[in-house]
Amino acid sequence: MKISLLSHSVASVALALSLGALAGLNGGCKKSTTNSDNKSAPGKPKVALVMKSLANEFFSTMAEGAKQHQAANAATYDLVVNGIKNETDLAEQVNLVEQMIAQQVNAIVIAPADSKAMVTVIKHAKEAGILVVNIDNKLDADVLRQADIKVPFVGPDNRAGARKVGEALAKQLQAGDKVAIIEGIPTAFNGQQRRLGFEDAMKAAGVNIVSTQSGRWEMETANNVASAMLSEHADLKAILCANDNMALGAVSAIQAAGKTGKILVVGFDNISALRPLLDKGQVVATADQHGDRLAVFGIEAALKILKGEAPPADQITAVDLIMK
Repeated sequence: MKISLLSHSVASVALALSLGALAGLNGGCKKSTTNSDNKSAPGKPKVALVMKSLANEFFSTMAEGAKQHQAANAATYDLVVNGIKNETDLAEQVNLVEQMIAQQVNAIVIAPADSKAMVTVIKHAKEAGILVVNIDNKLDADVLRQADIKVPFVGPDNRAGARKVGEALAKQLQAGDKVAIIEGIPTAFNGQQRRLGFEDAMKAAGVNIVSTQSGRWEMETANNVASAMLSEHADLKAILCANDNMALGAVSAIQAAGKTGKILVVGFDNISALRPLLDKGQVVATADQHGDRLAVFGIEAALKILKGEAPPADQITAVDLIMK
């Protein structure tokens, strides 16, 4: 079931519920760089897409969506696709941006690994005359002001999306029930917003949040965090996870504790690996921010700005509530 929050914007895989099988989704993914062309034709802009972890299905889906868009618009622009090995590899993402500056691309569309720490290298890109468009994880407004730069953001309202997911969960809880939140990287703006959205929904329902800890967007880390939460809070009723990778880790921990069906889980991203769990009721809800289109939205915004067809302004994109 899909419930649209914003109307103006717009294969499940089998899943074994053991951490070893789940971890296979996260392993072996490396930085990926795809050039549609080594040298852009005169007047044909080159756009660089710089993402977070390609080990996360959400970002591999984003990369494929961008490649398909470029293939359909090959006469319009060239594309370089980059991603880092894991969500916390900040130094590698900085290095990728520096490489794109050296290649003199016309625009960088970036999902920053950190909302604050990436601002310095993004400023270097802008000083080199490169247009930068921010997607997925919004750069910190205060740090942007301190750096004296403006970067348009194209992406969803993460707080609103997480609140809707939390409200769907709250319908299956009672006032006074105890829940826990597994958030993303604490310095990531989208992680902060999703935590706040979860908190909004739980507080409105009179549900008690007894623990909030970071799973750093990763399945294995979230599995360990969830296991500790279950040990500490025997009467826990639900775990709210700020992305689906962490929800997979939480479900595995719940199964290992022998509590399947007793503790509810929600996620965010609507990756294919989560859908069998939605069907089984082991995950109540997730949010679809259309990963296959999110980079495309940023690329299209960049192309319009480069052509002078649109000012560099923020754009809010769709996020949908997904349930069984």
